[in-house]
Amino acid sequence: MRSKWSGLMVAALITGLLAGCGNGATSSSGSAGDSTASTGDKVIKIATQSPLSGGSSIQGEAIKLGAQMSMEDHKEEFTKLGYSLELVPYDDQGDPKKGVANAELIGADQQVLGVIGHLNSGVSIPSSVVYEKYNIPMISPASTATELTDRKLKVVNRVVARDDFQGPAAAEYAVKTVGAKNIFIIQDKTAYGQGLAEAFRDAAQAQGATISGYEGITVGEKDFNGVLNIAATQKPDFIFFGGLYAEAGLLIKQARDKGIMAPIMGGDALDSSGLVDIAGTDVKGALYSSVAGDISKLPDGQEWTARYKEAFGKNPEGYSVYAYDSMTVMLDAIKTAMGSGTEAPARDAVRDAVRATKDFEGVATKVSFDDIGDNAYAKVFIYKFADATYPGSLEAEIAQPAK
Repeated sequence: MRSKWSGLMVAALITGLLAGCGNGATSSSGSAGDSTASTGDKVIKIATQSPLSGGSSIQGEAIKLGAQMSMEDHKEEFTKLGYSLELVPYDDQGDPKKGVANAELIGADQQVLGVIGHLNSGVSIPSSVVYEKYNIPMISPASTATELTDRKLKVVNRVVARDDFQGPAAAEYAVKTVGAKNIFIIQDKTAYGQGLAEAFRDAAQAQGATISGYEGITVGEKDFNGVLNIAATQKPDFIFFGGLYAEAGLLIKQARDKGIMAPIMGGDALDSSGLVDIAGTDVKGALYSSVAGDISKLPDGQEWTARYKEAFGKNPEGYSVYAYDSMTVMLDAIKTAMGSGTEAPARDAVRDAVRATKDFEGVATKVSFDDIGDNAYAKVFIYKFADATYPGSLEAEIAQPAK
């Protein structure tokens, strides 16, 4: 499915990075309402929505860059069809209100045929209501909340696993492999963090573990002494955190400073080099479940990683390659919807072609969407930080049970 990478594509990627937008403006090569690019080709735009600023910006940028790399890899195919592809990156800031406002701007631009995003489930859920209104398909490379697809919106799809698979998989590992018996749970009160924590809690209890505490913190907090003092009184042998890497890093560091040495585990939002940057050496021994596999272990992973690093000057994050696959699926659906014609397809035709995706071979994952937009091939992975380097070492890989 990929065209060969060349020095020209690398240069184009770097140029695109420098020209990328930070707060929702379209990129410089075209604006809403334009019908052609500077080359004279007709334009097809794909938007990304992810946090490009704020506490989750490392993962958010990874989504943008992975999608951008896929678009560059497939531009030649669309040029032959008479179309110029254009990436339109939006910064949702991890904020539902900003995501919804951006979604309205995306909907108003008739050249946008799809969205890759979001990172945060709490942003994906309300923004997808707007996409549904405009018939714009979205493919999330990261959002895991069950509510996202359970609403059965026609436009919503994701390539990664749901929290009602991730949470129980993490709980099973904690109880059966680590031997956790007395578990203290902390969550960040977001749709993602609370949903994952509840799924973990219920599964851990079902497997015989005691939940000795269930407390909430707020995104943006810096001082967790209050909740950690409560945890210390319960003498847990395991702590689970449902939340983002910025808070997780501080929580781990402050727990160790207080002498709380129980293993600490989080979900896929901890799958970031940012966690190591914040927690430092205290990250050693921490665990995280993720819906993203280790790209270096995949058949095409080393070659893909080398190309990514050449283009962007940094190693990929966990969601980089899933954003790449999401964009590739979107572009394939656009070609399918276009058929043998030369006109850009209608949004609803692209929407239906995305949902009809079956057995698509991506770099990171195979993709088959079910009738609500979940991927039948999504997996959960368990990682452990043996030292203060990202990513952690892969401890387990768990395939979801067949429906």
